[in-house]
Amino acid sequence: MKKNAEINATPVCQVRMQAISDAMSLLSGKWKFHILGTLIAGNKLGFMDLLREIDGIGSKMLSKELQDLEMNNLVSRTVMDTKPITVEYSITKYGKTLSAVIDELANWGIEYRKALYKKN
Repeated sequence: MKKNAEINATPVCQVRMQAISDAMSLLSGKWKFHILGTLIAGNKLGFMDLLREIDGIGSKMLSKELQDLEMNNLVSRTVMDTKPITVEYSITKYGKTLSAVIDELANWGIEYRKALYKKN
């Protein structure tokens, strides 16, 4: 027979694991954190600016990832009335809420790298 604490903890754990799964699904892949971090730091950037800033990403992949981030309300896309037409991307208010997560992930990565190299 399960204890009350175990019974009560199960739904909380399930909600937490579902939330983690949702977040990982939304933010998974090699490039999303790079794009979000670049837009948080750079405010508004054009497509070619992003392509130059994010080392190694191709234009098709950048386009796909930007569409996905826009669809999920993390990035906004503004078509400028210029000749030729240019597009600006910016982080949304909701996308900015990831700033602390990205900072912590970067800090963790820096510390992990330091610890890893100390062992060698």
